[in-house]
Amino acid sequence: MPETFDLIIIGAGPGGYVCAFRAAQLGLKVALIDKRATLGGTCLNVGCIPSKALLHSSEQFAFAKGHAAAHGIKLGSVELDLATFLKRKDEVVAKNVGGLALLAKARKVTVLTGTASFTSASTLAVKGEKETTTVTAKNIVIATGSAPVELPFMKFDGTTVVSSDQAIAFPAVPKKLIVVGGGVIGVELGSVWARLGAEVTVVEFLPKIIATYDDDIVRNFTRIIGKQGIKIETGAKVTGFANGVLTAERAGQKLEFPADKVLVAVGRRPYTDHLGLEQAGVQLDEKKRVKVDAQLKTTAPGVWAIGDVIAGPMLAHKAEEDGYAVAEWIAGKAGHVNWDLVPAIVYTEPEVASVGLGEDAAKAANRAINVGKFNFAANGRAIAQDATDGFVKIIADAQTDKILGAQILGHGAGELISEVVTHMEYGGSAEDLARTIHAHPTMSEAVKEAGLAVSKSAIHAL
Repeated sequence: MPETFDLIIIGAGPGGYVCAFRAAQLGLKVALIDKRATLGGTCLNVGCIPSKALLHSSEQFAFAKGHAAAHGIKLGSVELDLATFLKRKDEVVAKNVGGLALLAKARKVTVLTGTASFTSASTLAVKGEKETTTVTAKNIVIATGSAPVELPFMKFDGTTVVSSDQAIAFPAVPKKLIVVGGGVIGVELGSVWARLGAEVTVVEFLPKIIATYDDDIVRNFTRIIGKQGIKIETGAKVTGFANGVLTAERAGQKLEFPADKVLVAVGRRPYTDHLGLEQAGVQLDEKKRVKVDAQLKTTAPGVWAIGDVIAGPMLAHKAEEDGYAVAEWIAGKAGHVNWDLVPAIVYTEPEVASVGLGEDAAKAANRAINVGKFNFAANGRAIAQDATDGFVKIIADAQTDKILGAQILGHGAGELISEVVTHMEYGGSAEDLARTIHAHPTMSEAVKEAGLAVSKSAIHAL
């Protein structure tokens, strides 16, 4: 007889394991299935966590090599030990996934390693290394995440033409790295290898990189990373790669980029491969995402879907909130997700962060808005720590002063954006943000000043 659970989750990434842990807290008997031997999915194993470890280490290298002397720190020759550099990244990953294994055990979540496929809406076959087992549950959550998009004319070979999975572990610093795609993954990993000495060129089809951000943010960001040695080529359509040369076209002209490594980072696709969704009656939309309703229920009874595999931003923290809410709904609780307030972050140096409605989008929709901006160049803490690049921008409704959105370019922007999300969660105004006491001296004072600037009341700027 197959083992029966209250809830089974397919996929142990941030959405899946959060769903499992919350359901276990609520007293459900839970199984968590993943094809990897370690929990954490793409994010902890080959995505968010290892890339942030590389970003941090490369920032230290760049500081030691190019900025320490200005602070009166004499280091002599600064050399890169790539093996140790990558080893530290692996240790960071191991610590994170090991922590998840301990949490799963402590919460009595049954972890199954293998690939799962539906045989009905309530039954799964789990194919492991040695045998296939059958499990059943009243509720099953699809949390299988996403996979890198492959260009049909330039297939991944895992060595020269690679996805982000391989770009976190190059055995040597590339001499010339071409990044196809100027989104978050492309500019983050491009900045890592540029700091370590690679000649990096980002080739983007659209007129600007990190295209979801406002033009003024992107313009300044492009200038800053250009000064860091990253070359940006926009409006360029990649046509192929052969004999060590990537080709592209722009305005009828042929472009050529010599490269010993090509990172293709043109997006990710929902991963629904080999799940047997038709056996369960689970339908996909036109973009091959799992169809769900407002409570993340699929077209099959008792089957739910969360995270990258459904519509919405492909972000780990969005998947976590999905998973938390679904666990509560299944347990009869009042789950809640505000999908309008999912922050997005580019973890370069400086970082870029946003939430809600941007200035450009608001104007395109003919919304009456007031905008407050404050430059980090006028912030005392930013000056003290060489972090004067960038600014904070708050977008507020012109009539009610309610905060509609924010975008931040600057050091630690990913941390600073959370304050704005909090104010927006309860419907706060720019004045609420501006009248909240901020410690001095902190980078966060720039957020307060941008709130004041909405009503032209900034203290430290004209």
